[in-house]
Amino acid sequence: MQSTYYLGLVVVSLAVATLASYTALDLAGRISTMASARLRHLWLAGGAAAMGTGIWSMHFIGMLAFSLPIPLGYDFAITSYSLIIAMIVSYFALVQVARPTLSARRLVTGGLLMGFGIAGMHYTGMAAMQMQPGIHYRPGLFAASVAIAIAASMAALWIAHTLRDSRQHRVLIKRIGAACVMGIAITGMHYTGMAAADFLPGSVCGAARGVNAQWLATTIILFTFVILIVTLILSRFDAHTTFLAGSVSSLNNQIVRLATYDTLTDLPNRRTLNEHIERAIHASKQTRRGFAILFMDLDGFKTINDSLGHAFGDEVLKSFAQHLRQCVRNVDTVARLGGDEFVVLAENIGAPRDAERMAEAVLERMREGISTQSQMLQIMPSIGIALYPQDGSSVDELLKHADAAMYEAKRGGRSTYRFFEAHMNEAAMRTLKIQSALHEALGKGYFSLHFQPKFRGDSGAVAGAEALIRLNHPEIGVLPPMDFIPIAERSGQVVEIGYWVVRETCRQIRRWESAGLPSMKIAINLSPRQMAQPDLVAKILEIVHAEGVDCNQIMFEITETVAMQDAAKTTEMIREFQNSGFEISIDDFGTGYSSLAYLQRFRVKQLKIDRFFTSGLDADGHEGSAIVQAIIALAHSLEMDVVAEGVETASQLDKLKDLQCDEMQGFLLGKPLTADAFSELLQERMPTT
Repeated sequence: MQSTYYLGLVVVSLAVATLASYTALDLAGRISTMASARLRHLWLAGGAAAMGTGIWSMHFIGMLAFSLPIPLGYDFAITSYSLIIAMIVSYFALVQVARPTLSARRLVTGGLLMGFGIAGMHYTGMAAMQMQPGIHYRPGLFAASVAIAIAASMAALWIAHTLRDSRQHRVLIKRIGAACVMGIAITGMHYTGMAAADFLPGSVCGAARGVNAQWLATTIILFTFVILIVTLILSRFDAHTTFLAGSVSSLNNQIVRLATYDTLTDLPNRRTLNEHIERAIHASKQTRRGFAILFMDLDGFKTINDSLGHAFGDEVLKSFAQHLRQCVRNVDTVARLGGDEFVVLAENIGAPRDAERMAEAVLERMREGISTQSQMLQIMPSIGIALYPQDGSSVDELLKHADAAMYEAKRGGRSTYRFFEAHMNEAAMRTLKIQSALHEALGKGYFSLHFQPKFRGDSGAVAGAEALIRLNHPEIGVLPPMDFIPIAERSGQVVEIGYWVVRETCRQIRRWESAGLPSMKIAINLSPRQMAQPDLVAKILEIVHAEGVDCNQIMFEITETVAMQDAAKTTEMIREFQNSGFEISIDDFGTGYSSLAYLQRFRVKQLKIDRFFTSGLDADGHEGSAIVQAIIALAHSLEMDVVAEGVETASQLDKLKDLQCDEMQGFLLGKPLTADAFSELLQERMPTT
């Protein structure tokens, strides 16, 4: 019996198959992300109903596109059975693709069962026509339709499982393309099965008076599109709602983490550390076992940060944090308070020796060096240790005392550890007072300059002076540089203080010139922190020019130890100073580790012999004189002037003159003077006309 197809319904069947496939892909991604078992089962049931209806509708729209020269109809009961088969097959498919993994064995087994199920739905739907005599199926095409159903099912399972992650790149385009392929495969299976059916001449449709074909086509098309589109809308809405809820939850977790952990090193922050110490205090009261606080500050970190940049400094901090974790036990807490300050809370410490061993382990580990951006650095901490309960009964007390012990370790030579002792509190409190005084000193005029004169060795004339800063605080009193400069160096305040010294020195030079006094060369000391500033020379030059002073009236002193920390960089900076018109002096010569090669490269104007060697002229007799004589001879051979500091006795003065020392400085010749007192000295030494 000759059959025909209505092309419009064939196209609609393909569209329904494609839309059903896309719905399946979307649902697979949605269901796989659900954590709630109850929601998961609800979406599996609803999704299976929608997807099953879509597959079944494609089949029946294709059936309705088919026509014979006899009236056709479909048995309602058998048609319903085919719909149920489609939903069961869809439920099975969604369960498979929503699993975390889809093994090859599960893919093959699932494809076989699903393929037979789809074929069963198709041929059950064909049976709903109740043809008499029955439909004859061509074996080859029949087997081909089943094979296509199995292959299409396996492909659908694999594609759906692969594209279930909505975070994939261009997942929407991939799902649309995959849905088109799956739609063609499902449609191809249907029409292959229809091609396998032979309707014998004289056949009669037993269900011709069943469900009206035209009504059925219209109802199925509309109903199917509504179900699939509503399912997609609900899936997208639910996914968006879940995404928003997940985003809020994730944001909340991030906020909590930001409030409790350090973002750079991922270590607990001060707040979390305080909570851990509180718990440790409570636990210690119960167990009668103490604990230790190890407070650490990285030696020289600020110089690294300033000279190599903050990004490099951050890498150093992260690397140090990682190495520090490896030095402690799993039960210990490692925290970062900020900057380069770290704390270890070591619980269940039975004796001070246990905390000591931990500090030694940290120092030993750090001596091996840490790797940062392909560079090997030795970053050493100074460690202060406070023990509970003997060194404090509260979080604040323990941290404050551990901090005080850490500063004592720094004063004791750095890269070591100290246990807290009661007297450290006084030193810590004084340090805090000085830090506070430094913060307000520049603005309130608490700084002043004194000038220690330097004298010619041959004539005794005033050769210049060294500018020495003083801090005169209304509460603390007058402080010499040795009391506050190290603190300013650690805090970084020394940079601005240094610029103030240059500016004030220039202004004083102009005052002396205005008073008709002879021009004097004033020496200014440069600290390690200042030397680390990349724009030091440019800023100093800007200040000097703004104050209207010639650069040759100022000499900068760099200690030998600082100069040799990075001799190559020091050489570049000395050249930059000299090219700008300034002169440079190497201070405290003989106390560091200068190499003659670098001393020759520096080509500075002066060498200042450290007061240790000057005092040795009296204490060490001939040997002391021989050392000073060698230094003077070396300097003169390199065309450098020599200044001896710390001259305090007449015998030292006489010996230095005999050794042809160019200039001398010390309490014997002149103590540091105020600007006015130095003016009087210059007036006294001026030649009379």
